[in-house]
Amino acid sequence: MKQETLSFFDKVYEVVKQIPYGRVTSYGAIACYLGAARSARMVGYAMNGSHNKEVPAHRVVNRKGLLTGKHHFEGTNLMQQLLESEGVEVVNNQIQNFEIVYWDPSKEL
Repeated sequence: MKQETLSFFDKVYEVVKQIPYGRVTSYGAIACYLGAARSARMVGYAMNGSHNKEVPAHRVVNRKGLLTGKHHFEGTNLMQQLLESEGVEVVNNQIQNFEIVYWDPSKEL
């Protein structure tokens, strides 16, 4: 019987689904957790393709807490609005208190 293997993108989506409400993580943290430390950009590509997949992509930001993926959301400020609806403060596309709301899958999963 053939064993089904998940694609890298599917593995990314599984991690992103675990990010708690009101918390964020980075592309690089997801890549490290998946054992592909140099693949942060691939995680970004996965997020770009995550529409209609029930994945909270708005919770994934760059390593400095910037909303670098915001252009892939419908509307002008949808990524920011989604984060703010969860209590995450955003000013000028920058997560405030980033170290407090940051979630590291390597330490949590």
